[in-house]
Amino acid sequence: MHRFTIIDNFSISKIEQIAQAIRRDIEKGVLAKNASLPSINVFSKEYKVARDTIEKAYNQLKEEGLVGSRRGKGYYVMGKPDTQLQVLLIFNKLSSYKRMIYDAIVETLGKKAKVDLQIHFYNPRILKEIIESNLGKYHYYVVMPHFFLNANKQECKNILQSIPEKELILLDKNFPGLSRNTTAIYQDFENDIFTALHGANKLLKKYHTIDLLLDESDHHPQELKIGIKRYCQEQEILMRVTSRSSLNAVQKKTVYIVTTEDDLALVVKQARMAKMELGKDIGIISFNESVLKELLDITVVTTNFKEMGVSTANCILKGETRRILNPFYLIQRGSL
Repeated sequence: MHRFTIIDNFSISKIEQIAQAIRRDIEKGVLAKNASLPSINVFSKEYKVARDTIEKAYNQLKEEGLVGSRRGKGYYVMGKPDTQLQVLLIFNKLSSYKRMIYDAIVETLGKKAKVDLQIHFYNPRILKEIIESNLGKYHYYVVMPHFFLNANKQECKNILQSIPEKELILLDKNFPGLSRNTTAIYQDFENDIFTALHGANKLLKKYHTIDLLLDESDHHPQELKIGIKRYCQEQEILMRVTSRSSLNAVQKKTVYIVTTEDDLALVVKQARMAKMELGKDIGIISFNESVLKELLDITVVTTNFKEMGVSTANCILKGETRRILNPFYLIQRGSL
């Protein structure tokens, strides 16, 4: 049985918290048939919980047929029930790219798991409400830890740590300071963009400025800005950060890095109005691959969203604790 946290003054009683933790371990195969459970005295001493509370939790599991007891042997696991894995996905927002991740997770898990989806909209308070109302109901909680830029990091960390470390899977973004026993399938935004730009060094040499179009309201990871700044300092290229509302006209010999479809449309429209040629007068690098960008001959930097979903599902199916840096690459096209 893996160690878990018992929370005081929680919406779920300590009896149910203990029963749920053991029940999940049995269902996931962490506790095999005939495995011994800690004695009531040992459990009480380790978790500082009253013996009566533990006995009630064990008896509840006995009534469910999950746990048995014998004189001299104590409590033990009767066997693993025939049940689907329950998985809760908690995304930061809905988008076509998040849909690709969702579809890959659901398709890979197949009939072996039931998957639910909720959205926290970058808001730690909403995430906390989702977790508190669902804690103990799922075997795995897959969370995208993207938050408002001004969100309190310690508060966000506390919220994530309320989920048992073996049940938490971080998706798309890592969160520093959490246990290494937490699974993470993530992008390294700073180093990913830095390395991708290096891969386009020859093409970028004909430009003297890189302009990152980034609105604070988009809540994109600030690591993107840091990675681009590192590259520009190393290559002695001027860097600007511009909001879409302040972009009145595109400038020659400038590469525009756009993070949204709206920004891409804005830059392309302004370039056409100014009769500037993409890949010659100005450059464009857009985040995240799509069929439309391929047809428009737009250079992209992108992660593999389908692989991210497949990796997540495989960690769930195999019960593995892993930290996987998802593939990230640059696709060079005519816009650069």
